[in-house]
Amino acid sequence: MTFDYPGDLKYLDSHEYARLEGEIATIGISAFAIDQLGDIVFLELPEMGDAITKGEKFGTVESVKAVEDLNSPVTGTVIDINAPLIEAPEQLADDPYGEGWLLKVRVNDPGDVDDALSADEYRQQVEGV
Repeated sequence: MTFDYPGDLKYLDSHEYARLEGEIATIGISAFAIDQLGDIVFLELPEMGDAITKGEKFGTVESVKAVEDLNSPVTGTVIDINAPLIEAPEQLADDPYGEGWLLKVRVNDPGDVDDALSADEYRQQVEGV
């Protein structure tokens, strides 16, 4: 199966991504991770106003196969959550890089994503090409 890896995103080896626009990061999980998880049945996200820390758990995603921690690619404050996904987490698979985002975060340091993987690096890691 072929997956898209948008070039404007930075990826963690734990499969989260960040799209940085100024001081706002949109965070989600990659199509590859969603495929590996299978049918997603539950999503736990922080509340608006919560602080999250780069490299630390901010929530969980549960599928019929496994429960996985979600790790933050940035440090900052949650300014928006994708509330419809909490009610219908299976929709995460429909558009993981568009409507399937999880959080929007006002980042403390935009340089947080500098050490994350590029789209090509992430593709090489997950597909072994």
